[in-house]
Amino acid sequence: MKKILFLMAVSTSLTSLGQNQKATPLTYPKTAKGETVDVYFDTKVNDPYRWLEDDKSPETAAWVKEENKVTYDYLDQIPFRNALKSRLEKLWNYEKIGAPFKEGSFIYYYKNNGLQNQSVLYRKDSKGKEEVFLDPNTFSKLGTSSLGGVDFSKDGSKVAYSISEGGSDWRKVVLMDVNTFKKLEDTLVDVKFSGISWKGNEGFYYSSYDKPKGSELSAKTDQHKLYYHKLGTAQKDDQVIFGADQKRRYVGGGVTEDNHYLVISASNATYGNELYIQDLTKPNSPIVTIVDNFNSDNNIIENEGEKLFIETDLNAPNKRIVSVDVSNPKPENWKDVIPETENVLTPTTGGGYFFANYMKDAVSVVKQYDYSGKLIREIKLPGIGTASGFGSKKEEKILYYSFTNYITPPSIYSFEPKSGKSAVYQKPKVDFKSEDYQSVQVFYTSKDGTKIPMIITHKKGLKLDGKNPTILYGYGGFNISLTPSFSISNAVWMENGGIYAVANLRGGGEYGKKWHDAGTKMQKQNVFDDFIAAAEYLIAQKYTSSNFLAIRGGSNGGLLVGATMTQRPDLMKVALPAVGVMDMLRYHTFTSGAGWAFDYGTSADSKEMFEYIKGYSPVANVKAGVQYPATMVTTGDHDDRVVPAHSFKFAAELQEKQTGNNPVLIRIDINAGHGAGKSLAATIQESCDIQAFTLYNMGFTALPK
Repeated sequence: MKKILFLMAVSTSLTSLGQNQKATPLTYPKTAKGETVDVYFDTKVNDPYRWLEDDKSPETAAWVKEENKVTYDYLDQIPFRNALKSRLEKLWNYEKIGAPFKEGSFIYYYKNNGLQNQSVLYRKDSKGKEEVFLDPNTFSKLGTSSLGGVDFSKDGSKVAYSISEGGSDWRKVVLMDVNTFKKLEDTLVDVKFSGISWKGNEGFYYSSYDKPKGSELSAKTDQHKLYYHKLGTAQKDDQVIFGADQKRRYVGGGVTEDNHYLVISASNATYGNELYIQDLTKPNSPIVTIVDNFNSDNNIIENEGEKLFIETDLNAPNKRIVSVDVSNPKPENWKDVIPETENVLTPTTGGGYFFANYMKDAVSVVKQYDYSGKLIREIKLPGIGTASGFGSKKEEKILYYSFTNYITPPSIYSFEPKSGKSAVYQKPKVDFKSEDYQSVQVFYTSKDGTKIPMIITHKKGLKLDGKNPTILYGYGGFNISLTPSFSISNAVWMENGGIYAVANLRGGGEYGKKWHDAGTKMQKQNVFDDFIAAAEYLIAQKYTSSNFLAIRGGSNGGLLVGATMTQRPDLMKVALPAVGVMDMLRYHTFTSGAGWAFDYGTSADSKEMFEYIKGYSPVANVKAGVQYPATMVTTGDHDDRVVPAHSFKFAAELQEKQTGNNPVLIRIDINAGHGAGKSLAATIQESCDIQAFTLYNMGFTALPK
């Protein structure tokens, strides 16, 4: 394609702001159009903004700068934006302490004094003396580097911790002596999608890809390898344990707590994995296959000597725990320990027990079992919501779990597995009156008659008059479940009279594999239909109306918003797609995107699949002459999970074709990725801008009361 020169901004006739504001002319950058045409099964598809995929080009950089200028000039005129930011900062400014965990002779825990950009890892010695162990706020001057995994050697004397720079999935791994804080050797580089699992004290396993040719932020990466790094040796000499000959997109390895086995998981998509095991007590022992296909999800969660305990959805869509002897570990020899139930199981192990966390209509029910599968007790939780935790080493006598819901900030509880006694360990002091708010779960009917759960949260005494500003949030993919959790941003939204509604769409994991599968490939439209039906329910029940409804989602949820707003632009006033997968015809050509094909299929699979995907791909379905809702696309320039080109191209299409007065903006965080590790300051500013944009375009000139 011939080189495209960036053209500077030109005035357009589009006007801005909500139904009650005086219209103000907006100026968008003039985005140059190229002549790229792709052919899919004899169908020609124009891709005029292909040049925006080049994240290394000066033209793309100039476009980003000009788009951000338009966006921030617009946001700067919102009269209540600063007041909103002040309230967010005030509410966020409380001490946050994580659950403690023991390594060696120290007790470690994360703590944030309130507005620190990154939480700090502290520790206490046997005498209770506290000190800072790792402070990610010192990693970079701008606060754009964050702490990833922190993994200790078997005796706790050494630590390997990973650092993400600018939000990238590529990590550096630093090795340090925990007593002297001395760096042990050269930093490992180019580590991606990896845990760190120590083999005793002498080395560890990690995973990565070969560094791609071209841009490391967008070039395709699809052969993952498991390495072993021995302390005192160079990274270039690290041994490939798995993945050199067997090409897999995702490979992970972990050592069992007793240091007896290496467990290897390998997959080509986000669902379904092969499972392998290797005896580490015998030199040069073979890697033994347990599961040799990608038809189920399988994970070894514990072992007692040679008995393995496996979490699986093989012949159990809602999952079960099975046991098998390592000498003959094939699935035909598996025996149920905790059988499948009507609710989806997520297990953890701690203190020598299994903790079966079941989802019942998207909220937690937790049961404690011994290793024989005997039920010890159902754990009485503090309320209806989401419980997580209970994981620890076998010898621990006290475990910890957290509990939260949409109106309850996360509190940490201690739990004694022998007695079942539970007590508050840490309760945050948040300036939010939970008792003034309520959550209600409803079940509404989707287009094909399926009942979909949704939790609606708001101030008590809310009038159902159709005039309440409402954010409808969804995800609907990759077997991921949306369970109740507290958010400072949502708390401020509700303080200002807003409603926050979360729909548990098909494609998620709330009701197991069947629910997930019902929102994949040629059934993906079910997800959008479920979301549209949620919006229609909120309007029909007079929680809100189209003039006061915003839809929001990120990543796969960004696709959800993009597809919904292009299919039903009349349904909402504001659309907020974040880091979305917007170009469905090309998503699989970037970074690790090909691994998402289990959910999406690809445009190369067949003519039928191409036509289906093209039918909902947001970039391909923006039409001239349509009034789309006020839209603010958000992304990060270092997002190497869902590359920002998705958002760039979608915003360019909308800005070119939008009809009417609703603004179309794109807010691009610089030195930021897909979301993980984002500084608190950046998180607060983004939350402020999203809420300010939303309320302003609903017609508010001051914060609602």
